[in-house]
Amino acid sequence: MIALLQFSVANYRSIHEQRIISFLASSIKDEPRENVVVKDRIKYLCTTAIYGANSSGKSNLIQAMGTMTDIIFDSARLNDGDKLPYDPFALAAGSLAKPTMFEVVFIISDQKYRYGFEYDDDQIRAEWLYRSTTRLAKETALFVRTEEGIGVNAGVFEEGIGLEGKTNANRLYLSVVSQLGGDDAISKEVMSFFRKFNVISGLSDAGYHNVTKDMFLNGREESEEAIRLFNDLKLGFSDVTAKEVKSATGRSEILVYTRHTVYSRNGQPKRNLYFDMESMESAGTKKLFELAGPIVNTLLYGKVLVIDELDAKMHPLISQHLVSVFNNPEKNRYNAQLIFTTHDTHLLSSALLRRDQIWFTEKNDKEETDVYSMMDILLPDGSKPRSDNNLEKNYIMGRYGAIPFIMND
Repeated sequence: MIALLQFSVANYRSIHEQRIISFLASSIKDEPRENVVVKDRIKYLCTTAIYGANSSGKSNLIQAMGTMTDIIFDSARLNDGDKLPYDPFALAAGSLAKPTMFEVVFIISDQKYRYGFEYDDDQIRAEWLYRSTTRLAKETALFVRTEEGIGVNAGVFEEGIGLEGKTNANRLYLSVVSQLGGDDAISKEVMSFFRKFNVISGLSDAGYHNVTKDMFLNGREESEEAIRLFNDLKLGFSDVTAKEVKSATGRSEILVYTRHTVYSRNGQPKRNLYFDMESMESAGTKKLFELAGPIVNTLLYGKVLVIDELDAKMHPLISQHLVSVFNNPEKNRYNAQLIFTTHDTHLLSSALLRRDQIWFTEKNDKEETDVYSMMDILLPDGSKPRSDNNLEKNYIMGRYGAIPFIMND
């Protein structure tokens, strides 16, 4: 099993100073209780919603997660001198000379890891990996990298010894060790977490356009789960088929068809009619179909899925259902996690989310993005938001911040 417990970022796009988002459960008695997974002494959340006005930095927070994983997997392919995707905060003196920082805390098997790095345009400026058991809080350093060199804990990270000199300035030491280490290497276990940590956009299908198509073409177990999801949502079709065809140029293409029922005048099923998904289904149905592959794969294999703009092009009831699936221990048997940005305020009044599952982004007067939880909010009377408050109404009224400020003439 894996679990994402925390993500930190500094000096990236609109995020200036270090900001931390936690996926650990707070010590509150909010319902639904089943939204919390307990692993030894660690309690973490199945779903996390991030709210904020347009241009508040929600997408930058999600892009930071995606950029971190991109750097990790691209590192092995870099040549000496290749540039890194450095995109620092540009509106503060000195920030362009400082590194960007990413760090994650996660569980894989029975181990808890904390891994992070700092980088600029040309080089990795720092990198570190710590480990502890899920039962104990005390960490052990496996390696620490600074601009002076790489220090390896030989007693617990033997696989890294001798590879310090083979690590180019612009490559991650973790990636090098994973590439050259043994099959049972710690570095490979850490890398396996990032293979199950997927970041996608609800506005664009880049990176996963053909995932669901391929899933249906090859008749995988995932396709059966996807059909059950579609049927629960009553989208109007009862089945999906896919076939591979070749165009006149010889290129292969997967075509997808949905099966609808034609009824007689007295309401009896008469025959089936197949619609071409691309040209005959609604934008919302196509969006849900595209997301179905990553969602079902995440649920079946206990992964972490991060979606920017989950509710784009979808009815609020559909996004509510997707969140409820991840919160349901019977449907989410492997404790997969869903982290998403949204403008759908109905989720706040649907009894789907605890207060510790609700986060906000907001820019200050220096255009810096702040990231905070509903649990961090103090109301004007000094109290915290209560679980029995009308969270949706209070958010729209601006009591929690993170909403647009619109000037009226």
